[in-house]
Amino acid sequence: MRRFLLLYATQRGQAKAIAEEIREQAVSHGFSADLHCVSESEKYDLKTETAPLVMVVSTTGTGDPPDTALKFVKEIRDKTLPTDFFAHLRYGLLGLGDSEYTYFCNGGKIIDKRLQELGAQHFYDTGHADDCVGLELVVEPWIAGLWAALTKHFKSLGGQEEMSDTLPRASAAPLNTAGEPELSHIQSQVELLRLEDVGERDAEVWEQNETNRSQTGDVIEDLQSSLARSVPPLSQASLSIPALPPGYLEVHLQESLGQEEIPASVTSVDPVFQVPISKAVQLTTDDAIKTALLLELDISKIEFPHQPGDSFNVICPNSDAEVETLLQRLQLADKRAHRVLLKIKTDTKKKGAAVPQHVPEGLSLQFILTWCLEIRAVPKKAFLRALVDCTSSAAEKRRLQELCSKQGAADYSRCIRDASVCLLDLLLSFPSCHPPLSLLLEHLPKLQPRPYSCASSGLLHPDKLHFVFNIVEYPSNTTAASLRKGVCTGWLATLVAPFLQPNTEASHAGSPDGLAPKISISPRATHSFHLPDDPSAPVIMVGPGTGVAPFIGFLQHREKLQEQHPNGNFGAMWLFFGCRHKDRDYLFREDLRRFVKIGVLTHLKVSFSRDAPPEEEAPAKYVQDNLHRHSQQVARILLQEKGHIYVCGDAKNMAKDVNDALVEIISREAGVDRLEAVKTLAAFKQEKRYLQDIWS
Repeated sequence: MRRFLLLYATQRGQAKAIAEEIREQAVSHGFSADLHCVSESEKYDLKTETAPLVMVVSTTGTGDPPDTALKFVKEIRDKTLPTDFFAHLRYGLLGLGDSEYTYFCNGGKIIDKRLQELGAQHFYDTGHADDCVGLELVVEPWIAGLWAALTKHFKSLGGQEEMSDTLPRASAAPLNTAGEPELSHIQSQVELLRLEDVGERDAEVWEQNETNRSQTGDVIEDLQSSLARSVPPLSQASLSIPALPPGYLEVHLQESLGQEEIPASVTSVDPVFQVPISKAVQLTTDDAIKTALLLELDISKIEFPHQPGDSFNVICPNSDAEVETLLQRLQLADKRAHRVLLKIKTDTKKKGAAVPQHVPEGLSLQFILTWCLEIRAVPKKAFLRALVDCTSSAAEKRRLQELCSKQGAADYSRCIRDASVCLLDLLLSFPSCHPPLSLLLEHLPKLQPRPYSCASSGLLHPDKLHFVFNIVEYPSNTTAASLRKGVCTGWLATLVAPFLQPNTEASHAGSPDGLAPKISISPRATHSFHLPDDPSAPVIMVGPGTGVAPFIGFLQHREKLQEQHPNGNFGAMWLFFGCRHKDRDYLFREDLRRFVKIGVLTHLKVSFSRDAPPEEEAPAKYVQDNLHRHSQQVARILLQEKGHIYVCGDAKNMAKDVNDALVEIISREAGVDRLEAVKTLAAFKQEKRYLQDIWS
């Protein structure tokens, strides 16, 4: 068999799952894939590798390679390496990303660019898969085209034929731009300039859609497919469905004899600390559209070094109610306390099958469903394909086949992916589907810890750690009347409900003795979202909604520094904050006014998107509007005074809109075209003067 090296760099398991799918398919195409995580450097050697290389690389943060690739990237970035170091290497790369973030697929682009600088050449064009619209739209055609590209590569070696100048390309894969190193790091920004912003603004549109839907419900019901129901032409089409993924786990449920020993940590993240929640404050009024909470953690008993701008992980469980419903639906409620024992099936056809690392040995079924598996994960097509064979109703079986088929791609995107459908939704919508527990353990990913930004300074609160969040709510797919809460935010809100204080009592004592619940937290790798080393450098902070959280830490930190150094030279601090209503969700209003009063915060610019503006002035509805209003000062700080700009908050709309505003401001104030302005912003990013802490 013709061998190729297959490396993946993953943060949350997506790249690994895709690489495993490539290895599975390779055999039927006459290839053998040597699969490794890029971090397992002792198992491969690119310096001497003669086989073609295939890489699948995800992106984390706002454009960084995943943690598993950091060592690899550091090694290949060694400036002493000659430009022909990888001249012998032929490779194809699939990058994974999310175009809601400014630096789309940047993890893959960084590696792609550097491999080319070191002399490696493509045998297959790079693919950039977008999680915003569905990774599968690029991943599936890219994998489908890979086999012809590999065949052509091996033929060229065998017959000493010259490879064509035209690289094989997957039909849906975007153009590769890594061949132009000086442009690759800004390519995603240039792409974003060409995109029309089709993002809908938060709840307003959903509310309007709901109204429209109720008015024209009967018509839509007839014309539009739903999760459990299809309409022509798909319902009458011949389907191409994927091969059944081979099962590989054998599950034994063993009756438990004694008290279950709960492990201190259910994640691979180390170290993990249990800390009490010492205070909880509701920052918004009861009639605000979103409810924002501030939680204070008591870290006096642990070593937890942090600085403003850092983030940390909260290790959270799935909802008890959802776990209970799942146990009932799987008909395993009477076995909830049984220990789960796993081993690999002796006759499995899955290559390299291994017991999932995120399922600990010998713990109860209830514990594993609660703490280890992401039961809210959107099911991949392979999972849907496996569920087909567990379904007895012909109509339900057909619908599941449609949803995982090539012809049903649009329905999968709309009815599953965009609707955030999870396993429980599927099981309630397809009552004749009865999957075995082994299938769930094979397909459900690890329950990930949730990251939060520090909203306090250790200088002001040495034994405390503050963080802020909105309680996430979105419509449930199975119960039309109810809203589903975010996994972590819903759990935290329930946990603190007994001692939650309204904002007016924020200065009062925290949780009473004996009431303070403990949660598990872990540090996250520090990034560069920190105040400038030089305190005289001016700072612009853009943080609407809960995006203001790290900036409260910045301002507390600066306040203490100014107290300690009364004659110090401190740069101006600008904050652009935005919310819906001045009287409902203006977070930290009194704190911010106090920072202005004592001279720590030089300029506070606030916009209210839902309040009627004063008649005498045009409304500044959003933070980007206020940036435009002060474009001369913003441009002066960034272009002449070597200032730093920080953006924190929603990636989908705000971060893109702020980025576009900055491009327009630089273009207008510096008198340059848009592309030049994009390059300038990209240079600020490289210099760590334009920093983002954004989420989708």
